Amino acid sequence: MTKSAKIKTIIQFLLLCVVVIGLSYFVTSTWVQKKETIPEKQSLIFEKSMTLAEFGRTNRLSNEMLQKVFELKDKEALQRQVSDFQLTEERIAKKIEQAQAIEAEHGSKNWQKIVVKFSLWFVILGISFYLLRRGKILPGMRKVLYLISLTVFGVILGADPSAMGTVKDAIVLFAGKGVIFPPRMIALTLFLLLVFLANKFFCAWGCQLGTLQDLIFRINRNKKDRKGIFRQVKLPFVVTNTIRMVFFVLFTMIAFAWTVDIVDFIDPFKIFKPAMIGVSGWAFLIVMLVASLFVYRPWCSMFCPFGLVGWFVEKASLFRIKVNYDTCIACESCAKVCPSTVMETILKREKTISDCFSCGSCLTECPSGSITFGYGKRQFPPAGKFEKKQTAKK
Repeated sequence: MTKSAKIKTIIQFLLLCVVVIGLSYFVTSTWVQKKETIPEKQSLIFEKSMTLAEFGRTNRLSNEMLQKVFELKDKEALQRQVSDFQLTEERIAKKIEQAQAIEAEHGSKNWQKIVVKFSLWFVILGISFYLLRRGKILPGMRKVLYLISLTVFGVILGADPSAMGTVKDAIVLFAGKGVIFPPRMIALTLFLLLVFLANKFFCAWGCQLGTLQDLIFRINRNKKDRKGIFRQVKLPFVVTNTIRMVFFVLFTMIAFAWTVDIVDFIDPFKIFKPAMIGVSGWAFLIVMLVASLFVYRPWCSMFCPFGLVGWFVEKASLFRIKVNYDTCIACESCAKVCPSTVMETILKREKTISDCFSCGSCLTECPSGSITFGYGKRQFPPAGKFEKKQTAKK
């Protein structure tokens, strides 16, 4: 590959990163940024003779909070004494702590932005699904779709919400306060339903960080999107998934043991709210961005909590990349052009199938039209199909 092509790749990479970070700095100032923190435990004042109303005023608790904690049916119940409810002080304090955590979660969300974001997700994902089903996503169009997605869902609409956050934040909140935030569970369910529908389809075309990584990876490719200008590496799935599982277990254990969110220190989604990135965050983000030139979606394959959860759901996906072995000529062009090892595992069915991000590279590369993005189970190749091809080459 020529030196000029490599220099061009470096310039495009640096320009993309600078523009994304710079515009994100500007755009985040236009949205109301609400602090997303779990409230500290409050020291409460108890007296046996207190009515609920007095207890609330003394501890600065709203009547709505008291109604939730004590499960009141009407406002008249606020005149009853706290001791009437047969709850220990520890239990009351715990219920208040949990209610405050839910209240804080709700108050930290920009609901207007969330509605807009989910609406646009369904539009852009619908378009991408239509094009992918018809095998019409060519290299140039793929880059355009990635650029639109990361601009709309990342630069303009910000880091949150994200599929990764639904898993990470749910674990941290439950570990710290023992509660579940219902809207987050609804969002997680929707994201997993999309995985159930079509592999990592949301991650491919809707995730702001996923599309950024993918676009960076495609910058370092030739015009036909077949190989890297700088050498690109396909890491073995057993390596990447082992790292991802270990990281997930470590993150979960620390969250429950010390109520510490270790992902928050390195969260690469903060590239879309750069003012909140610390030293460790910048260091990790730079590594991830540079690595994206050489390794396909490093955050997704090695660290993302949703990536791991979604991989399990992906096994039951309705729409998926499929091979018609009746017309397949065993050239393995699809596996060669695939940015990861997944197409090789789909094609030969000899190893565990890794994450498929439904990028569509294999669809346009297959010379016999044997690769489709369709409904139903995948076939197994006829015995000896690819061994015969290898023998013929020799």
